[in-house]
Amino acid sequence: MICTVLLIVLLYFLITCRRRSKSEPPLDKGIIPWLGHALEFGKDASKFINRMKLKHGNIFTVRVAGRYVTLLLDPHSYDAVISDSDSLDFTRYAQVLMERIFNLQLPLDQPAKAKTMMKRHFLGMNLAALKSSMSRHLQALLKAEMPQNQRDWKEEGLFNLCYGLLFKAGYMTLFGGEQNNNGADPSSIYKEYKKFDGYLTNLARGTLKAEEKRTAQSVRKRLWDLLAPAGLNEDSGSSPWLHAYRQLLQEDGVDEETQRKAVLMQLWATQGNVGPAAFWLLGFLLTNPEALLAVKREFSQISQMETSQTSFMDRSVNTPVFDSALEEALRLTAASFITREVVQEKILYMADGQEYLLRKGDRVCLFPFISPQMDPEIYHQPQKFKYDRFLNEDGSAKKDFYKGGKQLKYYTMPWGAGTNGCVGKPFAISTIRQFVYTLLTNYDLELCDSKAQMPEINTSRYGFGMLQPEGDLLVRYKPRNIL
Repeated sequence: MICTVLLIVLLYFLITCRRRSKSEPPLDKGIIPWLGHALEFGKDASKFINRMKLKHGNIFTVRVAGRYVTLLLDPHSYDAVISDSDSLDFTRYAQVLMERIFNLQLPLDQPAKAKTMMKRHFLGMNLAALKSSMSRHLQALLKAEMPQNQRDWKEEGLFNLCYGLLFKAGYMTLFGGEQNNNGADPSSIYKEYKKFDGYLTNLARGTLKAEEKRTAQSVRKRLWDLLAPAGLNEDSGSSPWLHAYRQLLQEDGVDEETQRKAVLMQLWATQGNVGPAAFWLLGFLLTNPEALLAVKREFSQISQMETSQTSFMDRSVNTPVFDSALEEALRLTAASFITREVVQEKILYMADGQEYLLRKGDRVCLFPFISPQMDPEIYHQPQKFKYDRFLNEDGSAKKDFYKGGKQLKYYTMPWGAGTNGCVGKPFAISTIRQFVYTLLTNYDLELCDSKAQMPEINTSRYGFGMLQPEGDLLVRYKPRNIL
């Protein structure tokens, strides 16, 4: 018996013992067997990765829960990862996350086909129809929240206001909540989704406790049931995109139960980031009076050109001040990982001339939040919100940023890049702009406490899109120009 145990321990040591070769990036396994740095990584990935960067430089490999992950933090070298689809695979890790978060397994080629199809519906002529529908639903929800004849202030947490309104409007636009035969209204979907969202990062990491796992699975099942009718047929009230997506799933032989799971994944993909992004932007504006005044001044010029026949969403408008403020807010709070599976041994050629071997079976990860977005060599006072950071002196968009004396191709990456690029970017920007414009133009909106500061970041959300706050920012609002 003792010999068997010793043999198992020896085999485990031989299997898990890894040494760095001279051609590989610096290796940091951590002191805990198998787990390595998993606990610190999950608690605050940004803090951990910054610590490793100070210790090892712009590229290093760490052990995280039995896997070896190479972090690359030089934006000049990102194309070596983003453009290589032969040695580095995006879909395998995406499949792992789909199964962990949504209990979903799809054919390996399905996500790529879905993205191609999505481009037809979220770009070009179809984008105008989506924007118009979104605008209509936003206006209706705002009027329901705050009737035009109401004279008193309404107090609410800004995060709850932004996330709730934009989620519901987006759901009604794309998933047809009002007309689903099961009677599920957008508020019911949002209530269940918020519960699910609270478990999302731990689902992805596989770190839920037994009771939490049961609760998460129960909430997830309720969402599957609520979303079941969405997109099933053309008269379900859903968008043409969702109907086409379900048709695509059917053509690929995906059964109805799996389709429900896939619809939940699309709900998260389309609605999980817009509300938090709007919160951070409005929060930064409300806590920076100069920035708020500049955006309001730009919006005021636009509102004077509006008529009853032409609205803000019906025409192309130039909003460089707003665009800069939004890009700055995203720079500070968009924190996704760009992850690839190493499917065959690869020599990574860095921009500085260094070469490193990436082992088959490892993962390689970019974290643009640290560099370029929070890099002090690229941005002066990177922790500070500067609404005009992305404006030139003549008011045009600033796109020339440098690191090491060389202009950057990737100076901020909130929308991903390559196969990670966000197809819905134009629709998302349009939605946030319409929402902020409506609130700042048609409502009086202010902090309940004029000295309030932005809440801290929930550090467990690093790596999963837009960050979310710990707590909220209390605001009050009421309709403007009441006669």
